[in-house]
Amino acid sequence: MAESAELILDGKSYSFPVTEGTEHEKAIDIAKLRDQTGYITIDSGYKNTGATKSAITFLDGEEGILRYRGYPIEQLAEQSSFIEVAYLLIYGKLPTTAELQEFSNQITKHTLVHEDVRKIFDGFPSAAHPMAILSSLICALTAFYPESVSPDLNKEEIDLNVIRLMAKLPTIAAWTYKNQMGHPLNYPRNDLDYASNFLYMMFSFPTEKYDIDPRIVSALNKLLILHADHEQNCSTSTVRLVGSANASLYGSVSAGINALWGPLHGGANQEVIEMLEEIQKDGGNTQKWVDKAKDPNDSFRLMGFGHRVYKNFDPRATIIKKAADEVLTALGLEDSPLLKIAKELEQAALTDEYFIKRKLYPNVDFYSGIIYKAIGIPTEMFTVMFALGRLPGWIAQWKEMRENKEPIGRPRQVYTGELERDYVSIEQRS
Repeated sequence: MAESAELILDGKSYSFPVTEGTEHEKAIDIAKLRDQTGYITIDSGYKNTGATKSAITFLDGEEGILRYRGYPIEQLAEQSSFIEVAYLLIYGKLPTTAELQEFSNQITKHTLVHEDVRKIFDGFPSAAHPMAILSSLICALTAFYPESVSPDLNKEEIDLNVIRLMAKLPTIAAWTYKNQMGHPLNYPRNDLDYASNFLYMMFSFPTEKYDIDPRIVSALNKLLILHADHEQNCSTSTVRLVGSANASLYGSVSAGINALWGPLHGGANQEVIEMLEEIQKDGGNTQKWVDKAKDPNDSFRLMGFGHRVYKNFDPRATIIKKAADEVLTALGLEDSPLLKIAKELEQAALTDEYFIKRKLYPNVDFYSGIIYKAIGIPTEMFTVMFALGRLPGWIAQWKEMRENKEPIGRPRQVYTGELERDYVSIEQRS
């Protein structure tokens, strides 16, 4: 590997160091570019910009590889639990039995939220989107824990806020749905695991016993693991950028939730379900819709295909597809028309030269919405589920940014506006 990169500008040569990650990804360090040359770089969408060095998640889009702290996503989805993966992401190692038990116990201990949080729900219109409520209430936790805004928190104080957020977000998320439906709010139960507790708070009623289906719990665990982190995406970069200003963990994650809410980021699985339902209502002729997607004069595009980073098959999609087959079969929904349409669309993408040439393979969103729908999650809650899964990744990224003492994020720009001009009084303006 070259130790430096030479840049020639205006007849002068400048040398910039080259750095290499543990997986041999190479980067040119241009931290001193403007000081030395007077130039900056333009990289719209940050496609070629590494904003940070991170030891959390490795992603190789060309090879279809995703690893958390070095562990392949395939192994974690098959053998681990969401809480264990959360510990791995946040603390950098797989926990011992004692560490996992303590982590789980502490989360269980803090699942209750302040009773005044219930009053905040009354201030939202009944039609408010669940993500608007979720982001607001997560940010509001700073009001209940004002000490969390201090930039000088010690390790124990940070760990306490980590536990609180991991514990309370599922409660707030479930209450968001219950409040929207006009149902009684369910308090968490200390005898249930993380995923089971969330399902209980979402779907149980005080008038009858709620039986937790272990098959649904298993599917939910897998979905949460697959969404737990994904390197420097839009919402994760938002969490780090906001956190770089010494914003609290709650405020930073609230900002990440709002970024995730954007339909180009976290809303894709909802759009997949809406697309499949539209195709079903139209008669289920998938070839017709495949042809529409290929027509350059048609604005329709297949949702859940292709990925900004993966130029190969999304490794999470393979796991999700298998999980969808398993959970729908277990629930007696293997003949689901939506699943049939989804499989036909997938087959078209894998065999049609149009999709192959453009590397438009199914991504994680393509099948995740089918599972959520099968286990009873309403479509407007899909992005909330994404946030629930992504939470440990956001926490880990915020924590790493803080521990590395990264400077406040402050991108530059190339100004393209008017040159200096004199103010003209309103009477003289034409």
